[in-house]
Amino acid sequence: MKQQDDIKRKPNRLLQGTLVLTIGGMVVKVIGSLNWIILSRVLGGEGIGLYQMAFPVYLLALSLSSAGIPVAISIITAEKVALQDYRGANRVFYLSLAILTATGIALSTLVYFGAEWLIEYKVIRDPRAYYALLALSPAILLVTLLSSFRGYLQGWQNMTPTAVSQIVEQLFRVGAMLLFAVWLLPRGIEYAAGGASMGAGAGAAAGLGVLLYYYWRLQRKCKQELPQEKPKLYIHEPAGSIVRRIVVLALPVSLASIMLPLVQNLDLLIVPARLEVAGYTVEQATELFGYLTGMGVPLVNLATIITAALATSIVPAVSEAKSLGDTGQIRERAVTAMRLTTIVTIPAVAGLWVLGTPIAAFVYHAPAAGEVVRVLSWGVYLLGIHQVTTGVLQGMGYTVLPVINMGIAAAAKVLLNWNLTAMPALGIQGAGWATNADFGVAALLNLYFVAKYTGFRMDLRGLWKSILAAAIMAASIDVIYQLMVRDGVGDAIATLFAICLAGIIYAAVLLMLGGLTENDVRRIPFLGLRLSRLFTKLGLLKCKSER
Repeated sequence: MKQQDDIKRKPNRLLQGTLVLTIGGMVVKVIGSLNWIILSRVLGGEGIGLYQMAFPVYLLALSLSSAGIPVAISIITAEKVALQDYRGANRVFYLSLAILTATGIALSTLVYFGAEWLIEYKVIRDPRAYYALLALSPAILLVTLLSSFRGYLQGWQNMTPTAVSQIVEQLFRVGAMLLFAVWLLPRGIEYAAGGASMGAGAGAAAGLGVLLYYYWRLQRKCKQELPQEKPKLYIHEPAGSIVRRIVVLALPVSLASIMLPLVQNLDLLIVPARLEVAGYTVEQATELFGYLTGMGVPLVNLATIITAALATSIVPAVSEAKSLGDTGQIRERAVTAMRLTTIVTIPAVAGLWVLGTPIAAFVYHAPAAGEVVRVLSWGVYLLGIHQVTTGVLQGMGYTVLPVINMGIAAAAKVLLNWNLTAMPALGIQGAGWATNADFGVAALLNLYFVAKYTGFRMDLRGLWKSILAAAIMAASIDVIYQLMVRDGVGDAIATLFAICLAGIIYAAVLLMLGGLTENDVRRIPFLGLRLSRLFTKLGLLKCKSER
């Protein structure tokens, strides 16, 4: 009976973790956006430029110092916890923490003492960025330690510490950035930029403090409440074996994280140059490139904030099921994740397609970016699929496959960028379609391997119901927006109203079409049971879905 209860709880735990990470991610983005507005006014374009010159070095150092190890910690910890090998889970964490401490110290020291060399050899063109580099160097160690604790706690399928620490980290980071930037501004813009960079370390220290509290609480719970008998299927694993597993799992994840900025740099090299071939001036090409990378792609990333959280939550959930040899549970969790991905991304595609120009005007005051936003809207669904399938494959231990698939997809993107962007009829829209192809190729390749190893099959019937509901929603909000603008309502108000109404229309139509089952509604964290009863009374949910 207890085992059946556990099985019923686990899909909901996956969705609870997703919800917690989504809320945390949204709060972090709102705080970050407000900070960027204020900081831009304090530092001006010149100060922001100095800060941005140092930041890529910091991000590269972080990628090298953690090297995908937090994901490996999450996977192996979930396996140990599933087998009730809590001592083994702690052993994995201690070994990985030792590795990350060593790499964090090494990279922090290298950046601190290498800052002058980066300036001297013109890797960073403006010598005034020196202070920003120095200020960022301690944060590399702190963020590396932070990521190790997050990976361990995520391995227990507890996403609350990650979400809370992200919010606290962002609050302290923003507060310190503004405080030190204003305090040091009288000494010069280079000192103010360095002061703003100190926020990274302050935020990481605060976030680390939160995670230490959750870690202490978990350890106390393990001693007091969890069973102390011999773990299931216990096999003593030597330290060398654990380290090898961490490296094997972490290295591909690290390569994937490095591949993203690599592809972005390829875009920088190819897209503006090919736009000039299409007949645009240098200034026009730069502006269009800004529309693509600085406006369109961030909107796609914002629209996939739920699937990004879901991808994080599903890694330990799948790893747990795999360690128990339960392929059925892996398949069920993949099905749950893919259903949620379809339900939340399809309406985002339709909404961005219909309201691409008004949203670009409202958010960026750049209605000319609307066309590329509309093209990139198709990438929301594809990116969501890619994120979730990557999480499933990583949870199963196939961390190399998503990297290979990303490499193939990147090659396709480069080829399409070179050809489509240079076509005068397409221009920057060609680059947008190339980006969609990048997401799509990676998603399809991932789907193939998920199906191969789990027996998973796409729910085409549910997909078509979501598409139909999104189409009705899109047509409705388009008419409503046009009518409001024609009646003299401001574009901003009309856009906000249409966005708010879109969610209501989509949910109502999806319920009427049967695209949301009683099982789907019951799995909604915290409110599922109450909503299920309400919708059943209204006749929108008539019977339980098949499992």
